[in-house]
Parts: sequence; structure tokens; C-alpha cells
Amino acid sequence: MSFRPRRGDEAVVHRFATACGAGSVGAIRSLLAAEVVVVSDGGGKVAAALSPVRGADAVARCVTELLSAEPGTALSVEAVNGQAGVVLRRAGQVMAVVSLSVTGAKVAAVWIVLNPDKLRHWV
Repeated sequence: MSFRPRRGDEAVVHRFATACGAGSVGAIRSLLAAEVVVVSDGGGKVAAALSPVRGADAVARCVTELLSAEPGTALSVEAVNGQAGVVLRRAGQVMAVVSLSVTGAKVAAVWIVLNPDKLRHWV
């Protein structure tokens, strides 16, 4: 699928994916706006935050927990809702899809879909 993200946004998404892959709370934190929010959806089937998490420190910890790189994990930047996003796969199976809202050079919002029912169409 072809998509045309804004150049600066795509660079931030790549840095976010790299920081997540490294499991670095500090590196993730450095990419986040102070008032960032993360919303995650586990569908009651997998671990996710039950309500939105706010603030750079809390969001960095939450993202690190939800997107932890276990053996066999691969993170890639792909088209998610027509914009650059992050897809996490373990042993070839999609485990999470992440959309980001980027403002300037910082991530302002993160949406993480972990619900396996919503990830079935991803390959």
C-alpha cells in the first residue's frame, strides 16, 4: 500500500519505532510532548490500560510495557489509517498496531490496538 506521510512526521514515527524496539523508556520519553496521551484497546482479551494515560513519563512507561520487545518481535513502520504508524509482530503474527499524532517534532497522542479481534485483517 502506498501512502504519503508528511516528511517530519515519518521521521518521528521511525524514531518512536526504534525507541520501542530498544525498550528504552528514556528514548520514548524524549519523543513525547509534555501533555501526550495514550489510549490502548485490548478488548478485554490482552493487557491494556483501562483508561487513557496522560503525561510524558506515564505514557513512556505504558508504551514500554505494552510494546515490550520479546524474542521474535519485529517493529516496522507501515501505513496505519493512511499515515505512518508502527506495527508489532511476534513470530510473524501482528500483536499491535500503533497510530501516532505528531505535532512539530513530538508525539502528541498514541493509539495502540492490541485487541486480537481487531487485528485479524493485518498480515
